[in-house]
Amino acid sequence: MRLKAIAALAIVLAINFGGWYLLNRPVAQRSWDGMIASLSFTAYQADQSPHDKKYPSVDQLDRDMALVARVADGVRTYDALNGFENVPRIAAKYEHFSVIAGAAVNGDKDGPNHDDMELSSLIDEWKHYKNVKALIVGNEQILTNGLTADQIIAMIKKVKDATRRRPVPVFTCDNSATWLNHPELVAASDFICVHILPYWDSIPVNQAIDQIFKVRKDLADRYPGKPIILGEVGWPSEGPWLGGAEPSRVNQATFIRNFLNRAREEQLDEPVQGIPGYNVIEAFDQPWKRADEQGGDSWGLFDAQRNPKFQMSGPLVEIRNWKELCAYSSLLALPIVGWFLWRRKDINAGGLVFFPLLIQATASLLVWTWFQVNEAAYDPSLRAVWYVMISMQVVLFGVILADGLEITELLFRSHWRRLIKPRRGIAVNGGPKVSIHVPCYNEPPHMVIETMDALARLNYDNFEVLIIDNNTKDDAVWKPLEAHCATLGPRFRFFHLANWPGFKAGALNFALRESAPDTEVVAVIDSDYTVDPDWLSAMVPHFDNPKVGLVQSPQDYRDWKGDLFKTMCNWEYAGFFNIGMITRNERNAIIQHGTMTMMRRTALEQAGGWAEWCITEDADLGLTMFEQGWEALYAPDSFGRGFIPDSFSAYKTQRHRWAYGAVQIMKHHWRNFLPGSRVLTAGQRYHFVAGWVPWFADAAHLLFSAASIVWSLGMLSYPFFDWLGTRMWGDNYKPDHPLYAHVEQVIGEQFGFPPMAFMIPTILAFSFKLIAGFWVYTVRIKCSPLQKVGAAIAGMALTHTVGRAIWQGIFTSGRPFVRTPKCADQPALMQGFIMARDEILWLVALVAVAFAVLWNFTPQNEQALLWSVAVLVQALPFAAALITSMCNAVPMLFNRPGIPAGAPSAAE
Repeated sequence: MRLKAIAALAIVLAINFGGWYLLNRPVAQRSWDGMIASLSFTAYQADQSPHDKKYPSVDQLDRDMALVARVADGVRTYDALNGFENVPRIAAKYEHFSVIAGAAVNGDKDGPNHDDMELSSLIDEWKHYKNVKALIVGNEQILTNGLTADQIIAMIKKVKDATRRRPVPVFTCDNSATWLNHPELVAASDFICVHILPYWDSIPVNQAIDQIFKVRKDLADRYPGKPIILGEVGWPSEGPWLGGAEPSRVNQATFIRNFLNRAREEQLDEPVQGIPGYNVIEAFDQPWKRADEQGGDSWGLFDAQRNPKFQMSGPLVEIRNWKELCAYSSLLALPIVGWFLWRRKDINAGGLVFFPLLIQATASLLVWTWFQVNEAAYDPSLRAVWYVMISMQVVLFGVILADGLEITELLFRSHWRRLIKPRRGIAVNGGPKVSIHVPCYNEPPHMVIETMDALARLNYDNFEVLIIDNNTKDDAVWKPLEAHCATLGPRFRFFHLANWPGFKAGALNFALRESAPDTEVVAVIDSDYTVDPDWLSAMVPHFDNPKVGLVQSPQDYRDWKGDLFKTMCNWEYAGFFNIGMITRNERNAIIQHGTMTMMRRTALEQAGGWAEWCITEDADLGLTMFEQGWEALYAPDSFGRGFIPDSFSAYKTQRHRWAYGAVQIMKHHWRNFLPGSRVLTAGQRYHFVAGWVPWFADAAHLLFSAASIVWSLGMLSYPFFDWLGTRMWGDNYKPDHPLYAHVEQVIGEQFGFPPMAFMIPTILAFSFKLIAGFWVYTVRIKCSPLQKVGAAIAGMALTHTVGRAIWQGIFTSGRPFVRTPKCADQPALMQGFIMARDEILWLVALVAVAFAVLWNFTPQNEQALLWSVAVLVQALPFAAALITSMCNAVPMLFNRPGIPAGAPSAAE
């Protein structure tokens, strides 16, 4: 076993290393061994922003300039105020270092006389520093509708007039369309300073360089003899995918290296009248730009923390320190993997690789997510939100690992220690006295009579049956039961309790007090169950072990064949009783159910009877017995079958009660689940917590669904405000209005596509649960592929119900017991919509925002596509609820002759 464990560990570590390597395999590209002609220098620190009036200090600019001077021969600035007027002075200490100084004119949007102050400061820079080789008036003002061409031309003329004593090139910078459409601007400018950024045009990185030089040639052909410089060229390392334009560090490095080499070949690195022929955007990542444009914040050669993002020579890798991250992920997974491999001698070789590999995969995803969040150019407040998201991701992965452990134990276990196999068909004489309790409330008489008749056929000689009808007001309902009970002999006793407290638990406590004095075992079944004759004879002998206080048989059903809705429910129930209960039984941690259950009377009385404060009194009783040291046994053999809820509404009501009751139990017993508590075993604590976590995940699903809707609406606010302004003010609408700009800034700072580091693991987790569920069902549950699909849909359909019950359980207490109705009439078509009305509202909202995001963002934006897919994945449980409800409400559409809805049950 130790050799197997070591071999499995080696395989897992090798696969983990291989996965990191494949995702970061070296990419060979041309190297660059020279200096960059010019770099954009908007040197805001990670926590600074012009929107917040937080500007870099002179010391910060000085330190940043020292970094830039190592890789470039010059810089381009965009602002002549707010401290950036000091850039020429700081740059003067570096020999042969040029400055192209810019003025951030914008039509005085930043205050009265702002443009005049910018131009005046720009002229002062020229006056005082010889390293200022050119003056730029405005940046993309015509593209963004900030200023008109005439306004820019007037400002250019003003600057030229002020610099006639020592002429200096003066011009503006804009995109190619602006220059092609405004020849008057070309005439007024000394240079055509064009921005060519292929990423924004959805051009793949391997075509981007050719595109740049093609656009440059088009301008040269249109304006022969006019000097042209490339004012901005670059590629982002992060941001939305735009068609074939994929932002990444490898792609950014590929673009920069290839462009610099091509620029050298085209002699663009030679100054034109003393001005660099190109300028690369930009020196440092600028988190503040995220508020202005998605993908505009990660164009720097250095990240926001001033670390170089890639090297200019040698092979390129997406994550340069991937080996370090791989090691971190292995160390994170190693304690759990090591513990599992060392302890689980009952797992075969396949399981020794499968589960540790799943642990390693989750650890690697967590490390990768942490790296992405910390490396991305997000402001500190947004990063704090992502840390909360990471903690939620930890919970998600915990659910995945719990599922993975269950799969491992089911499919790769070499033997079962506690699985019992009842001896069936053998009559028992002289066994311990069994008192069978059948509680009922307002149940159809014919159904309960059928239950009583089945009990009368038991082949066990020492038992009694107590029928307890509590709080049924209609005599016509309970009187027939009393009359039929009298015909079955002295073994059967009937009690009608009017105005009895405690709901089902109260009735069962009454029955316990009325049980025969010599009763040793108490058995309970629901009033709709018909039991097999050998139920007692097969299961009671397990009480020969004095440590056993509880023996449980599975819930099973008999009315589902030929009904699609009930078929779906039947196989959904079967998953728990043929999968979950078997693995829980190995650690003496089963969930007691209020039907097909037997208890040692002394154990039941020691536990204080049935908890009347809890609406899931059966599960609470089982947990209490464990706390008192009793053992429980579970046999997957079916000995009785009842009715499935007749409607989707009843199905939801039942699951709501189970989930709400689980929260009640947690609030009552929480101290026994704390670390160090010895009341429960470690295995019992694990299984109860692992069983509750998926329900809390359903509650989190509601929270995340609401957050996805709000977040999507936030992202959609950009085009919404533009559309609203156009509708309300028509031609008078100006998107650069200060109020609009402020709203846009606030929205832009808070909303953007969440990092792929969160979207991808969420989609992967959903895919794993889906595939794993079908895998386990294929091995453990003998049903058809379509029935597996139906079970999955029925299970997902309860997500909203369970999530709502969990939230209600957290914030409320003492909700009344609600019975699950049986033998009710089939609902009508409209009732199908009514039963799923809440889920339909969620479904419509999620689908609407998902398609709105796709519609409003460019179709080539693959990040928008991924976000929409993630939102639609969240909508699936709500769609499942609608499907399940309609299968129930409109049976004539689904249960046609020739379409077999039923097959032999798992027990049969």
